[in-house]
Amino acid sequence: MHISHIAIWTQQLEELKQFYVTYFGGESNSKYINPLKGFESYFISFCGGNTSLELMSRKDIIKTITEKDCLGLTHFAFSVGSKNAVTELTERLRKDGYQIVGEPRTTGDGYYESIVLDPDGNCVEITD
Repeated sequence: MHISHIAIWTQQLEELKQFYVTYFGGESNSKYINPLKGFESYFISFCGGNTSLELMSRKDIIKTITEKDCLGLTHFAFSVGSKNAVTELTERLRKDGYQIVGEPRTTGDGYYESIVLDPDGNCVEITD
């Protein structure tokens, strides 16, 4: 058993797609459009298609303000294979203007990781 996909509502569909394709090696399908519902989406596949991120947009879905720490999905993580790769990707994202909210470090549970905010402000962990 494995996680098939995680879905994210966004008002920046193209920007989010480009972020995950460019920085995390995702492969995007063609955009799905349902004009009757005003719904558009992409599936971004990782690991040879075993796991996907579904990016979804619909005009009536609005952003809600939440506190920094709240119940629910708080982050997801990409393993990039090494400590050096974590540091390199973190610096590339910083140089390209993305907000790094967790500098590269070794956590108490032994991961070497950093945390970046995607274009919508979702926390994405980069792990070794």
